[in-house]
Formats: sequence, structure tokens, C-alpha cells
Amino acid sequence: MEIVKYEGYDLEALIDQAKKEYGDDVKILSYETETQRRFFLFRRKKYTLFIKIEDKNENFLDLLSKEEKNQEIDQFLTKIEAMIDKKIEPLKEEIKKRSGVSFEPAELPSHARNPLLKEEQFDEFTGDAVELIKLLIENDVDPKVAKMLVKESCGLDIDTNKLDLNTSFFKEALTTAIEKKIKFRGPLKIQKGNFKVIAFVGPTGVGKTTNLFKIASELVINQKLKIAVISIDTFKVGAVQQARSFSNILNIPFYAITDSKNLKKTLQNLNGIDVVLIDTVGRSHYDYWRLGEMREILGGGADFMDISLVLSCNYKNSEALEVVNRYRTFFPIHSLFFTKIDETYKPGILLNLPIKTDIPLSFISVGQKVPEDIRLLNPERVAQYVLGEQL
Repeated sequence: MEIVKYEGYDLEALIDQAKKEYGDDVKILSYETETQRRFFLFRRKKYTLFIKIEDKNENFLDLLSKEEKNQEIDQFLTKIEAMIDKKIEPLKEEIKKRSGVSFEPAELPSHARNPLLKEEQFDEFTGDAVELIKLLIENDVDPKVAKMLVKESCGLDIDTNKLDLNTSFFKEALTTAIEKKIKFRGPLKIQKGNFKVIAFVGPTGVGKTTNLFKIASELVINQKLKIAVISIDTFKVGAVQQARSFSNILNIPFYAITDSKNLKKTLQNLNGIDVVLIDTVGRSHYDYWRLGEMREILGGGADFMDISLVLSCNYKNSEALEVVNRYRTFFPIHSLFFTKIDETYKPGILLNLPIKTDIPLSFISVGQKVPEDIRLLNPERVAQYVLGEQL
């Protein structure tokens, strides 16, 4: 799929041009209008038309190629399994005759079905330490991360010569470990007159725009700072209109920018502004071309920019780590901003990701309401979320 943009002063002419170039079935995504002043009392509207181009042949060939590769892999694995069965069958029969041992798989008890919960993996621990490790793993914390954190709150139990918690309270033990192992960004304390730029990047659908305005509300209402918002998300239908509406409610200046040159020029002209918040278009972490395009645009203010990666708590751990690693190849990520904790059953990602990436945690979104559904992350709050306690 490709997004094509047309600009001009006659909307009907732009649509006719798009149909002429891509056919009558071309899909129109949206259009924007900008009123331009030419002479005294004379104004005219400039239109920007966005259309979507589907490449059906390419998609079909891609799918066909993937399907053929999957079939080849399945056929190869089937052959390997048949060869192994053929080799070990005589040996199984011989053992069965001599010992009466059955090779039929027995049904495992529920606690033994998850290999991550095997007792022998944690034989250096005892008592409450083992119970806390199990609880963390049940909440989707990586076993290695769980062991490492619990170890930080343990002492040697003389009776068993194993490690046990120094406290009988799980939250206290986990909070202590998090304080030692995870970095936190802390509150946004910005002095008036100290020009600061914060950009929010991340995949599609994680809530960048909504949470940007939660931060903007905090800075405007509670810290009495002068804020401006810049959006470079001119691709998603309605994104600019949504951001402009939020800005109007807060009575703060708003700019829609499409290139690096204009971004740099706009930032240089924002006299008297304390903080600039930049909203970006959501991009797949596998779309290197689009990520490179976004890096090129942000390059206009990269020298003094603070970049926050926004991630949903309900991502799989492996996928979330992939997102961070791929985004890091394009942007210097200064903090992780989590969203959708209210839609997440097992939030182990709150421990796994900061430990595996060594990136500080900043905020977490707890709902859709602007501005109240946002919390500053700290060790105690992370411990409460992971242990499933009410906040």
C-alpha cells in the first residue's frame, strides 16, 4: 500500500487528476484545507488530498511466496520426524520388552505443564522467595528476570542454606529489587525559559496522541508552562484534526509539519515557549523505509530532542523487545512510556523490558480520559501493577 498526496486550489481537479493517474477506483483517504491570504481582503483555500494506492499483484505474490515457503518447511520437518521415528522404533520396542516401560505420554499435573515453573530451576531459593518467583512468572515475568529481582531482596537462610526473602511482604521485596535494577525518568520538572522538545514515537495504535495531550495538560494546568504542539502525523485520517482540537481546548499553539526543514524553522521561531511536544505517525517496527523517513523529519530538531517510545502493555514480551531494538536503530530512545495497563491481564512487560533494554521508565496510561488517566511510574507503582494489587 502507498499513500499519495496532491496539493492544489481546486479539490475537484485534484480528484480528477488522481483518477486519471490511478483509475476510477482510487481510494480517497481524506483532504485538508488551508486558507491562504493573497491580497488585502482576498483569501483562497488550498487543498491537500490523500489517496491510498493498493498493489494487489504484489500482495498476492508475497502471500503466495510465503505460503510456498511454509509448505516446503512443513514437508522438510515431516520427513525428519519420519526418519527419527524409523530409527528409534526398534530401540523403543526392545526397552519395552525388557522393562515394561510405556512410551505413551502421561498427563501432567497443572503445575508441571509450564516448564518455567520447575522447582529445580530455583533450587538456590526457599520459602517465600520461591513463592514470589512463581507469582512473577505467572504474571508473565521472564524467569531469569524474576530470579534476578528476587535475589536482590534475599538473605541466606541458615536452616536450609538457601536464599529467602528478607521481608514477609512481597510488595516490599519487589519494590526494593526494582529500585536497584530499573531506572526511572522521574517527574517532568521543567524550568520556565528552558526550551525543551519531547517527541513521542511508537507503533500504530498505542495511543501516542492521546497521551501526548495528557502530558500537555499536566504542563499547562499544574506547572503553568507555555506549551506548543507539533504534529508530523499527516498520514492517518483525522490525526491532525484531533490534535488541533485538543490544542484548541488547552489554548496552545499547534503546527502540522511534513518535512525536516519546516520543523527546524518552526522550532527556531517558537519564542517564549517552554516545552514543545511532537506527535509522530505510528510506524511498524518492520517498516524500515517509513522509520527512516520519520527520522529524516525529526532530524530538524534532533540536537535538543528528548524521544519517548510509547508501547502498549498488552504486547507480547518478545514482540515488545523487537519493537524497542528496531526503533533504537533509528532514534535515541530516552524513556519508555507504557499504555493500556487497564487492558492487560499479565503486565510482566513492565519488568522485562526495562531490565533487558536498560531504558528508563517514564509514565503509564491507565485509561482513555484526558488528562486524568496517566500515572508517573516509580518502583512501588510498578511492583503493585505486576503483583496485581489495586492502585
